Amino acid sequence: MLNRLLSGDYPRSKVLAVILVAIFLGLAFAPFVFPGVKALSVAAKVLIFVVLVASFDLLLGYTGIVSFAHTMFFGIGAYGIAVATTRMGPTWSALAVGLAGALVLSLLLSLAVGLFSLRVRAIFFAMITLAVAAAFQTLASQLSDITGGEDGLTFKVPEILSPSFEPFDDPFLGVTLDGRLICYYLLFVAAVALVLALLRIVNSPFGRVLQAIRENEFRAEAIGYRVVVYRTTSSVLSALFATLAGAMLALWLRYNGPDTSLSFEIMMDCLLIVVIGGMGTIYGSAIGAVLFLVAQSYLQDLLRLGSEAAAGLPWLSAVLSPDRWLLWLGVLFVLSVYYFPTGVVGRLRAAAARRAA
Repeated sequence: MLNRLLSGDYPRSKVLAVILVAIFLGLAFAPFVFPGVKALSVAAKVLIFVVLVASFDLLLGYTGIVSFAHTMFFGIGAYGIAVATTRMGPTWSALAVGLAGALVLSLLLSLAVGLFSLRVRAIFFAMITLAVAAAFQTLASQLSDITGGEDGLTFKVPEILSPSFEPFDDPFLGVTLDGRLICYYLLFVAAVALVLALLRIVNSPFGRVLQAIRENEFRAEAIGYRVVVYRTTSSVLSALFATLAGAMLALWLRYNGPDTSLSFEIMMDCLLIVVIGGMGTIYGSAIGAVLFLVAQSYLQDLLRLGSEAAAGLPWLSAVLSPDRWLLWLGVLFVLSVYYFPTGVVGRLRAAAARRAA
């Protein structure tokens, strides 16, 4: 049973297995173990980014494609939910129509980008996708009648997913059972299912061909594989999973705007998380997302405590100022790349292989 769920792709490291189980249990019981609105929001964001980064890793880590248009599909998923519920009301049918419309649009756009651009090599393809993503962000900002423009769209979700929905009067383990909690566990189930689906894809014969193309495109073409077809299919699949992640974001926030889902900063975050976790390892998306988003969310709080504790040393207090949290985040990233050049997953698997030898 476990072999089918993980598609035969086991962690291959006891330490990695423990970390992954801890992340799974931590996210599964986050509302009860880490109470509070901020902690729940961080956990939900981790779930969303695990799916988004894993879908990006299908492109970058498994196929060797550098695309800067990934957040465009993320935004399409979010806008699909936002526009549909704004026009049709907070119903399940509106969510279904919005999600279906977003998936169709992402399918067509990713197919067009793939067919027109994937014959272009390396940096030229990356620049084309960057231009397409920038154009789409500008378009979303200008079409105010549909997307809400720069202000975005605030919408309602079905009542069962709304914070106002409280089926029980008494808390359970100190946590109020409301629509927000139901929404979180809907995201949790969706994230687990989508990551397992991606594991199945990358460990299928199709996934093996993608890795062969990544390693040596000319050799893969020479032995009979149609490289453009495989690369285009990978691009389409990656876009569809990113669209689903965008829908998850909109469902959680009940709001979407250009800066929320189409920002270039999100693209940079995806790149950083992939590098931290390990390229070509779906598991790396989970580890990288947890490390990066927890640091991003709580580093300022830790620096504030350190700055107050070092009040007697003005220079140290200034260095630990919460305003310098981006500097320290950059330092942590540099250290992680230096000590884990193949990512956390790659380093742990290599260490386990050396011990086994």
